[in-house]
Amino acid sequence: MKFKKLMAAGLCVMMAAGLAACGGSSSGSTASSGSDSSAADGGSLTINIWDSNQQAGIQEICDDWTAESGIDVKVEVITWDDYWTLLESGASGGTLADVFWMHSDYSQIYMENDILLDLTDYIEKDGIDMSIYYEDIAAIYTRDDGKIFGLPKDHDTIALLYNKALFDEAGVEYPTDDWTYEDMYEAAKAITEATADDTYGVAFNTSNDQDAWYNYVYAYGGNIVNEEKTDTAIDSAEGKAGMEMVRKMLTVATPQAVVSESGTDSLFVSGKVGMITQGSWMINTFYTAENSADYAWAMIPYADVNGDGECQPEERQSCYNGLGWSAAANTSNPDAAASLIEYLCSEEAQIKQAELGVTMAGIPGISESFATAFEGMDVSAFDTVETEGTLYARPGTRNSGVWKNPMEQEAGFLPAWQNPEDEELMATCCDNVAKLIRDAIAEEQA
Repeated sequence: MKFKKLMAAGLCVMMAAGLAACGGSSSGSTASSGSDSSAADGGSLTINIWDSNQQAGIQEICDDWTAESGIDVKVEVITWDDYWTLLESGASGGTLADVFWMHSDYSQIYMENDILLDLTDYIEKDGIDMSIYYEDIAAIYTRDDGKIFGLPKDHDTIALLYNKALFDEAGVEYPTDDWTYEDMYEAAKAITEATADDTYGVAFNTSNDQDAWYNYVYAYGGNIVNEEKTDTAIDSAEGKAGMEMVRKMLTVATPQAVVSESGTDSLFVSGKVGMITQGSWMINTFYTAENSADYAWAMIPYADVNGDGECQPEERQSCYNGLGWSAAANTSNPDAAASLIEYLCSEEAQIKQAELGVTMAGIPGISESFATAFEGMDVSAFDTVETEGTLYARPGTRNSGVWKNPMEQEAGFLPAWQNPEDEELMATCCDNVAKLIRDAIAEEQA
């Protein structure tokens, strides 16, 4: 299968996905992609990322490496929409940056087409222990033949963000870590009914899967794709129960027409939404907002499947993902690029990454300092869910683009999302989506 055809399918999904999944901030200025001309003599490397919230911290960590290596590093921020366009252009014959972020939705396509620098020999020569990383994230950047094309940069989890001022206005008690999705629904309903017509208790962008509706499906016992990547349980009784909770929540949520115009984050900071679920990669957006003193985080709710009022770890599910640090196969300085990636993914650098509030580490057990990186805002819910809940890897298959975009359009869940009052439509949409996924998997395995 030709690279451009694969990339086109992947690109459609990434653009449709908007800002979802690990660091997808739209902020940042557009910069031209490509290595600095002095990189050929070992003098500098260029890094491309898409989240301006992380730029300063990453630059500081790179400067530490520069002090040891003598090689300058310039961290450039490319806007989310432009990032993948520039990367595709570079991969198709243009110039890529030396080092850049790689995403789970694209990794297989890039690895299969030899666009990324093969890091395997460097890792073996330098004795890098791959077992120290989150296994699911390391697997994203490892090809089926065992060759490694990226090291885990980070991981993320999901938590519940709420506006205390709107809860106070509506006379509703603040969320707690004991909340079920039913508790969240009742609070959202009360806020929607007690506040102005353009203010709602909850909002989520249905095209933002990782930080929104995926978590409902898994909490109720279903899945989007099983661990073997051979089937889906979205049409099972458990999967439909999770999507029924999504439907119910949408009846008291900001209408999708409004969300598609403004986005959940903008609506929240504008004081028009009482709650959203959001990923750890977006904390800084709310921490630096004008009314941040009104904002607080709680753990993502759980599904009381057993009906006993006690949360079991499997009933509190948070999707997690992780970016990878990769390099261009045609970089002018592959040795330096590999060395920089190894440093960025070292325990030393990832501890500093957490301390600076850049993001949580790609290595388990060293992100405790992230919870205290935002003075005056308690973000411990993102870390606590790892011990008091269950993390599941962001679901995908070899070529997820074939089914992910249709899944969120007319052939998938869109009719139910646009008509949440129809209590029968969601189950039908679950059946339709299951067929989309199964057909795509069959095509991949053919």
